[in-house]
Order: sequence, then C-alpha cells, then structure tokens
Amino acid sequence: MTTSLNHIIQDSNIILFDAHCVLCSAWADFMVKNDPQLQFKLASVQSPIGQRILTMYQLPTDHFETMVLVERGKLYTESTAFIRIIKHLSFPYSTLKYTQFIPKVIRDFGYRRVALNRYRLFGKTEQCYRMTPEIAAHFLTNDMVS
Repeated sequence: MTTSLNHIIQDSNIILFDAHCVLCSAWADFMVKNDPQLQFKLASVQSPIGQRILTMYQLPTDHFETMVLVERGKLYTESTAFIRIIKHLSFPYSTLKYTQFIPKVIRDFGYRRVALNRYRLFGKTEQCYRMTPEIAAHFLTNDMVS
C-alpha cells in the first residue's frame, strides 16, 4: 500500500543520512539496533525519497553536511536533530539528551567540525548503505510512497 509523501511526513519521524559516509552509515546501523519500536524511518539522502524530502524542505540535494530529522513535518538539523532523536531511545543513550543544555551555538560548532571532516576522519564508501530484508521495516522506501 502506498500513501502520499506529505502524509508520511506529517505522520512519521524520518531520519535522512549520508549513505556514502562510514560514520553516518554506522549511525543508521545504531538506529536499527536501538529503535525496536520503529519510532523512526531511515532514508539515505542519495535515495530518490531522500532527494524528494530534501527538495520539499529546500535543502541541498548535491552536498550533505548535516543529518536531517523530519519529526511529524517539522525539520531539525545538526545537534538539535541528534538530541531530538536520542531522547526517544532507551537508557543509557537517552541520557545524551542533557546535551540540550549546552548552548546551541557550541553544540552546532562541535557538530559541524565532525560533519565537515567526517570523510577524512571516518572514511567514505562508494557503495551505498545496504538495506537487508531483516531491517527493511526501519527504512522509508519509494514503494511506500505515491
């Protein structure tokens, strides 16, 4: 069954990640492992659905410098996206939500340093993230959207 992208965006929490980034793909693996209630759907920014969402929110579709969270239609990026995601996870990860008390300018400065250097620090792969049938329920795919 398919539904409109607008409907999915309004009813879901969607995390967009860079599937060519080793760190970002590890983040996707972490979310699959630590979100058994399927509170979030994942999509790579390189995927057609990821590109559509980026376009809807007027974000760049050719270079990716931040993780994106679309939480029931509202857009979050950088450290705020991370905090909003992590607070939904179980202990001990949920304790990282307290980083919200660090001023945003400082949090985002740290986030940007890692994000801008992530390929150099963690590597880049030409092979996109591999979704397997066992983890498919965690992902937002084109066949779900009309």
